[in-house]
Amino acid sequence: MHVFVTRQLPGTALDRLRARHSVTVWPQRLPPSPGDLRRHGERADGLLTLLTDQVDARLLDACPTVRAISNYAVGFENIDIPAATARGIPVGHTPGVLTEATAQLAITLALDLLRRVSEADKDVRGDRWKTWEPAGHLGASLDQTTLGLIGYGRIGQAVGRMARALGMRVMYTDPVASGRSLGEVLAGSDVISLHALLTPGTRALINARTLALMRPGALLVNVARGAMVDTAALADALRSGHLAGAGLDVTDPEPLPADHELLAFPNVIVTPTSPRPRSAPAPRWPISRLTTSWLAWRGG
Repeated sequence: MHVFVTRQLPGTALDRLRARHSVTVWPQRLPPSPGDLRRHGERADGLLTLLTDQVDARLLDACPTVRAISNYAVGFENIDIPAATARGIPVGHTPGVLTEATAQLAITLALDLLRRVSEADKDVRGDRWKTWEPAGHLGASLDQTTLGLIGYGRIGQAVGRMARALGMRVMYTDPVASGRSLGEVLAGSDVISLHALLTPGTRALINARTLALMRPGALLVNVARGAMVDTAALADALRSGHLAGAGLDVTDPEPLPADHELLAFPNVIVTPTSPRPRSAPAPRWPISRLTTSWLAWRGG
């Protein structure tokens, strides 16, 4: 069985895959182009892809030998699940593996914004800090801060657990877990952290209208999907001072151009994106191991 892997991967995954199968790994730092993906897929029995790789019906039509797909991510919105289903191709992904890491990053961004750590660091490096000042870079006290979670699945619950351990109050939206309404959470929180699925209903969920519902001086954290936030409306809220800052692990577009206005705000933190578990609906095949699914699958 021949497997095409769309990027060099950390850890031992590729070694385990090579122990059982013929493997070709895309050697470049940037993802393969659609043409390159098609060219390699035409000769492959399996694809091991990343969120940056679009696997749609057109690609699958051009790659008739592909019999399995595994996505190196919890999310899988880059894969056309109905198209794979129609061709009898199972799709694997890795639910749950990034829950703690993503939750920790959300808490890190929130703490950085609340204590103004990155903002203060920029002032030191820019020679703008001259002496100690009683109100200089004054942050917020965690035990007097309310964290609002938009989405209360695995990651949202992990963030809530960590926040409560730090003494923060927690509110959340979730129709299953008897959470509060979106408006209540937006209006009642000092920090809003996004953890909902990216669906047509949540695309641009944070827009001019919903930003206006947030408390003056509130903070926004997004470790879900960039498209959940209207980027222009976010910039307007920051420029007006309505928002005191934002911590973004995901953006729209992604990555942001070097001259993008969001990068000029000293109170905005932007980190390189890692694959994030944000997808709906779930695939029909519950393949929960990335490389071991390949080792177990013999194409019989």
